[in-house]
Amino acid sequence: MTGGGAGGHYVSMLRLKPIRKEKRRGPSGAMLRIADGAFWIVLVFATSFGASSLATGFPALLGLFVAPGAIAAQASVSESAIRVSLPVPQPPDSPNIRMTIATDDVVERPLHLQGKPFIAIVIDDLGGDVAHTRRAIALPSAVTLSFLPYPEGTPGLVRNAAHAGHEILAHVPMEALGAHNPGPRALMTGLPAEENLRRFEWALARVPGYVGINNHEGSRFTADEEALVPVMQRLGERHVFFFDSKTTADTQVALVASRYGVASAARDIFLDDINDIDAVDAQLHMLEKRAREQGIAIAIGHPREITLDAVAYWTAHQSEFRLVRLSEAIRLKSEARTSLAFLGR
Repeated sequence: MTGGGAGGHYVSMLRLKPIRKEKRRGPSGAMLRIADGAFWIVLVFATSFGASSLATGFPALLGLFVAPGAIAAQASVSESAIRVSLPVPQPPDSPNIRMTIATDDVVERPLHLQGKPFIAIVIDDLGGDVAHTRRAIALPSAVTLSFLPYPEGTPGLVRNAAHAGHEILAHVPMEALGAHNPGPRALMTGLPAEENLRRFEWALARVPGYVGINNHEGSRFTADEEALVPVMQRLGERHVFFFDSKTTADTQVALVASRYGVASAARDIFLDDINDIDAVDAQLHMLEKRAREQGIAIAIGHPREITLDAVAYWTAHQSEFRLVRLSEAIRLKSEARTSLAFLGR
């Protein structure tokens, strides 16, 4: 037992009797001399055999007696263990293989989406209102711009947007439910596939440099699996994506796109269903919430004064999210779906 002294020093209590030490037998002098000589022989041979240093020579020497890849030594000193691991030889062209280990401790988001959440913003319906289209082009280049094919000024405005670094979509008119008019040369469920493809090609030709499409209106057309097939076949041939504006809960876009190897994703938030600054601000907060939950979220807005003001302010002042192009967001969403499917979520 010990007691505490001044300054934190400890004073050992005097023992009444000395501790009896057990006498141990040690190796004889002759054995020590033999072991000492053997050690120096091994040391000299190891350094001369393998290389100019013990670090490489000793493993090389052991390699004569132990199978490659199985060399491991462990020595004990006092109560702690010192482990010595020698390098395991590998073929020169052996690849570095990493294995993913699945555990029961699954995080809320896929691992590759950890860190700052990702947000993509698409402004569509562009081309008709030239002044507001130019304001959209002045937004940060990570904002994706989607152009209607039928306005007269669309091709020139598309070139301006591409020059400013924006990713470009063709905003293809498609049949809507009810009396909504999607505009001229819209894709219609009642038309032959050949006519819809002719209209589709016209729309794509009006938007040079597009990397994908999204539907303008289309609540009826995107819910019709058969009508979507020729469109997806053509997109698959051209290796471009279909961004689903999701104007109906009955959309079949993801189902048909996967069948033909077309990348796709649906929007998460409409920013301006209500053209009011408080409503748009509330939707931006909802977008942030969705991004935090999922790791990635996509919003659609329109070229309106309030929307463009709100998006310009948000992109200039936010710091908690990574603003990415739509193609990157679709890739991340696709990888997230694959990861969650692998983990059985």
